[in-house]
Amino acid sequence: MDSPAGGQSIRLRLAVAGLALLVVALVVAFFGFSLLFQRHVERRVVAEMTTHLEQIVSGLRLGPDGQLNLEKQPVDPRFTQPLSGLYWQVESGGHALRSRSLWDEDLDLPALDPGAPVRLDLAGPSGTSLVLVMREIAANKRFGGRPVIAAVAVDRTEIDAATAAFQRDIAPYLGLLALLFIAGNWIQIRLGLSPLKALQSRVASVRQGETQRIGDVFPREILPLTREVDELLADREMQIKRAREHAADFAHGLKTPLQALAGDVGRLKERGEVEIAAEIQSLIGDMRQHVDHQLARARMAGRANATAALRLSVEHLVAVLQRTPRGQFLEWTVDVPPELKARIDKDDLTEMLGNLLDNAARYATSEVTISARRAGADIVMEIIDDGPGIPEEKIPQVLRRGGQLDRTSGGAGLGLAISNDISNAVGGSLRLENLDRGLRVTIRLQAAGS
Repeated sequence: MDSPAGGQSIRLRLAVAGLALLVVALVVAFFGFSLLFQRHVERRVVAEMTTHLEQIVSGLRLGPDGQLNLEKQPVDPRFTQPLSGLYWQVESGGHALRSRSLWDEDLDLPALDPGAPVRLDLAGPSGTSLVLVMREIAANKRFGGRPVIAAVAVDRTEIDAATAAFQRDIAPYLGLLALLFIAGNWIQIRLGLSPLKALQSRVASVRQGETQRIGDVFPREILPLTREVDELLADREMQIKRAREHAADFAHGLKTPLQALAGDVGRLKERGEVEIAAEIQSLIGDMRQHVDHQLARARMAGRANATAALRLSVEHLVAVLQRTPRGQFLEWTVDVPPELKARIDKDDLTEMLGNLLDNAARYATSEVTISARRAGADIVMEIIDDGPGIPEEKIPQVLRRGGQLDRTSGGAGLGLAISNDISNAVGGSLRLENLDRGLRVTIRLQAAGS
């Protein structure tokens, strides 16, 4: 779901958080594995050096001159290669034996207590860093009654080189792991946000009138939100219903005084006050139009999300009009596909089409044609009669609230204005157009599900 302008994208925030976590995890994994590998290599090197140390100690012998000698050299050839990185040294009574690999260098061995081999770090030849395993042997007859210090050392660069090689080997695999994590994170975000997409679709269905409530068909994490929205919709419907009822009650309340005034008009005429009676009757007519207009608006308030099938409403209205004195002599043609549904309440559609078809039946000479078709996201409906039409300059008047050409015609002009109000209230439009013979009314409504 793309973020609107100025909004914060949940998907982007989750992706950034996942990427940050990935970077931290990869860095920790890279250096953590490297450290573990380094310690593993170091333990193996120390174990190997301890073996060399034991071989060297076991090969020490006391010579005729009273000095220690090494009868058998260690088998590793690096001990004989100058500055090879692998060294040994033995000290006893101020006399020292060392490997040829030390060349003319000495290892500065620290003093120790006699006991098991000890692992130490030590500076080596040419400023190198050494890993040292040394052991001090207490004075005994075998070594002429003098203590012996024996040590084996290896250049740390060997361990560092092995660690670097391991890092080069593991880096591609961590990169592949990162790609897999990114793909998994994308899938996780997509699956995690899919209920919101479904919620958006459900809200759109409510807005389009396809359903009245969002429902409980969502994960438990979203259910509190959907239930709150459903309760909000219910409260809104109740408020609109009450407002509609209040408006209807108010409008009906005005009808009684208007009827009383109409009776007064008759008495004024009987007294011969015809002009005053005519003026009052005109005002009563205006007020009745406004009351009827408000009643119509109250009926259609808050019902713009409903849907209605056009053909059913048209056929019902035509059947009624065919039984009227004017309609029974007209030819009615209906060309409305049965699958067409508009975003309008059924009662509002009946009110709107009833006014328009009644107007067509009132003025048509011989025929009335009703047709409808889908036009993109809209439905275009046409009602054509072969009557006298409406003067062009009067068309805006009959579509305006309270506009009426002939006050003795029974409210035809008011019906057009109410139909125009209904179409506008549901996001549609109504247009009148004179033909060579008759009038064409074009209604454009939003198609259900669009």
